[in-house]
Formats: sequence, C-alpha cells, structure tokens
Amino acid sequence: MTTLGSGSGIIPLTESPARFRDLFASEWIKTRSLRSTPWTIGLTVLFVVGSAAVATSADKAAGSGHADFRPFDAYPAAGFWTLMLVAGSMGALTVVSEYSSGLIRTTTVAVPARGSVVLAKAAVTAALWTAVGTAASTGSFLVSQAILNERHAGVPITHPGVLRALVASALLAPVCALIGLGLGVLLRHGAATMVTSVFTLLMLPPMFSEGDRWSADINHAMVSAAWKRLVQNWEPGPGSLGYTATVPGSWIVYALWPLITIALALLVVRRRDV
Repeated sequence: MTTLGSGSGIIPLTESPARFRDLFASEWIKTRSLRSTPWTIGLTVLFVVGSAAVATSADKAAGSGHADFRPFDAYPAAGFWTLMLVAGSMGALTVVSEYSSGLIRTTTVAVPARGSVVLAKAAVTAALWTAVGTAASTGSFLVSQAILNERHAGVPITHPGVLRALVASALLAPVCALIGLGLGVLLRHGAATMVTSVFTLLMLPPMFSEGDRWSADINHAMVSAAWKRLVQNWEPGPGSLGYTATVPGSWIVYALWPLITIALALLVVRRRDV
C-alpha cells in the first residue's frame, strides 16, 4: 500500500488485483512472442493434413466407388499422434520455460495469486490449441474427401460419424496441451515433463489390451484410446472379441483428463514457495 499527501491529509492508495483478462492478455503476449510457436504450429498442421492426404491416396479400397466414411484415412494415427505429442509438449513449455529461465519468480511477485496465473495459462493454451486442432481436423477431412471425390467415394460432413470424428480430432489438441501444462506445473522440469507426457499420452495405452475387462478399462481411460473410439463410425457387434469403449465414456475421458491435471496443478502451485 502507498500513500498520497493532500491538503486534507493522507489518502491511502492500494493496488487493485490483476484482472483475469489482463492475465490472459499477458499470457497471450508471452505465447505469441516466441518465434518458434508459429513455425511449430504451422509445420504440425501441415504434417497432419499431409498424412491424411498420403493415407487416403494409399488406400487401394478407395477406388471401389463405395461411398463410406473411412476415419483413418481422414484421421490417420501417425498424423494425430504427432499432434498429441506436439500439443502436449508445447502446453508443458508454457510453464516449464518460465521455471527454467527464472521468469516464474517475476510472475509470482507481480501476481501473487498463482492459481489465477495457471488458469490464465490454461485459458490461452485451450484457445490456441482448439484453433490449431480445428484447422488440422478440418483440413484433414477436406483434403481426404477431395481425393476420394475423384473416385466418387467421398462423403459429406452430414454423413454418420463424420461430425463426431471432426469434433473429437479438433479437441484432441487442446486436451493434450492442457494435460502437458498440468504436468509442467506438477513436475517443473523440462525433460521429466516431456517424458511423462509422451509416456502417458502415447506409450501407456498400448500396454493394455481389450481382451480382459480390467485391462480394457485402463485402456479406455486413456486419451488416445478415447480418440480412436470417437473417430470410429461403426459399432461393435455382440460377437466381437474383447471389450469396446463407449462413445459417452470416451467423451468423459476427454473432459476428465484436462480437468484433473489442471485441478492438481492449482492445488500444488498454491502450496509451493515458487
């Protein structure tokens, strides 16, 4: 608190707490000022869309003229696993880079409400990567269908399963970015955060099959498994082997992972000295 003298006496002046929109603007400036950000995003979207074009062109069945939605032509695993990896890493870097450079001390001095800072970072990350995911998802669908239309095998966006796959693939990026951000706050170390993010998002799910119920339950609780289920446009029959995730359950997985990691980050950051 500071004071200001006047003819009638001393008037106390207090600094008002930073508004959330000011924190959001500050975090957006930090993100935008990194020269690597637009290059990383641009190359990632280009790779994801390019992988959809390659997968569609390589699909020999596409020449049959049968109009059906092929989700792993429009959304090939290689492209969207790359999107998961980059989004998770970039989300983590929004926090880890400040810890490694020491800028986090300046941030906490300027804004003692550390939870608000984390929420502002999360809001910027979610907005940015939702836009990136939307561009990658829409571009992948449009490119793949343009190729299929040459063989009279394309489908419109109103085709069953298309819109769900489009939305699920678009939201995959912000979900992974927020998970990476939460892990960055929890671990505060670049290498440890990257390894944990890659292990959690990409390496852990294949370790659990759908042959046993307990193993299938763990697999279905992973983000990559939820994405695979959401982009499928078929329902398993009663005689199918193993256990299959449900569509509502997969949407719940999408929601819980970022919510839990950010909630843990808020809990931890308020208890730490820095």
